[in-house]
Amino acid sequence: MKIEPFGVEIWMNEWETTCELNLAETCVESLTIAELLDLCGANSDDLSALLPMKMTYGEIEGSDRLRRAIAALYDRQAPRDILVTHGTIGANMLVHRALVERGDRVVSIVPTYQQHHSIPASIGADVHLLQLQEKDGWLPDLDRLRALAVPGTKLIALTNPNNPTGALIPRDMLEEIAAIARAAGAWVLCDEVYRGTDQDGPGMTASMADIYEKGISTAGMSKAWSLAGLRLGWIAAPRAVIEGAMIQRDYDTISVGRIDDHFAAMALENRDRILARSRAITRGNLRILSDWIDTQPKLSWVKPHSGTTALVRVDLPIGSREFCVALLKETGVMFTPGSALGMEGYVRIGYANNPEVLKAGLPRVATFLARQ
Repeated sequence: MKIEPFGVEIWMNEWETTCELNLAETCVESLTIAELLDLCGANSDDLSALLPMKMTYGEIEGSDRLRRAIAALYDRQAPRDILVTHGTIGANMLVHRALVERGDRVVSIVPTYQQHHSIPASIGADVHLLQLQEKDGWLPDLDRLRALAVPGTKLIALTNPNNPTGALIPRDMLEEIAAIARAAGAWVLCDEVYRGTDQDGPGMTASMADIYEKGISTAGMSKAWSLAGLRLGWIAAPRAVIEGAMIQRDYDTISVGRIDDHFAAMALENRDRILARSRAITRGNLRILSDWIDTQPKLSWVKPHSGTTALVRVDLPIGSREFCVALLKETGVMFTPGSALGMEGYVRIGYANNPEVLKAGLPRVATFLARQ
């Protein structure tokens, strides 16, 4: 199977271990196990619960405890509607492989995580891209979506909150997307890995799995939950999708690690504390970033409403990769070039790392921009 090289992952693999100040990071500042225990009202003594754990494959769909904790994040999902996977990246892969066949029509809303158009294209699907526009606040043009999602469309794929723009599709628009999909007979796959980081209100946006009878939501422990090292995600979907994904997974990861399952369940059972920390970081850091961008005449943006990343236009006569490489080499600060996302002329800034990293990095970027 031939597949398009994954632009963002290639960029991150090339530079993220050598940069000094990582402003390309997309996860809310990662937790240590000690910090996780503390947030959950536990301590190192509680690690003794792991000692008798036998290192079998565990429960293949995910433990009952974990699937109950995941289901509690939704309004209409039961544990039987949940399949635990190897990260959100594994969840997305399984859904595409379970649903999409050669010749199927797939509509992918871009920019997005590259899985959502490159995987169906590699299967031989007829992939149509709906390009988000800055003038629309990076929200989808529903008339254009309606025109692309003709009857017989197999799947509409999107991210909400959006990666890389930080745009947030409100519930009423999600319901309109569901109506468009219903008229076409299409499934909707909504990658919700940044769910829980909204800038306003309680911080948890509506989920497509709760809105639409053929809605599929994927998410995981990496972004909002600060536990990327667990490599744990999930699918929330109708049972037919779960069963199809399980068939695919038998050839892939079989199950996730029992220790990953244990710590994920612990975190989700204490979701209010974990997400309160995440929102404090993302909301505080976005204020820092917003105030800084206001001082930079060469930069412009649509301010994010959720997520951990911002897509920023750079008004310079050089390509985004050239800009980011020069920035890295001269200042040690890492951004992600828009070219890796199919968005030349922009850079993606991750603003959810330690606030001190942001405060140290932005002045260096300002000095670099002033010299251009």
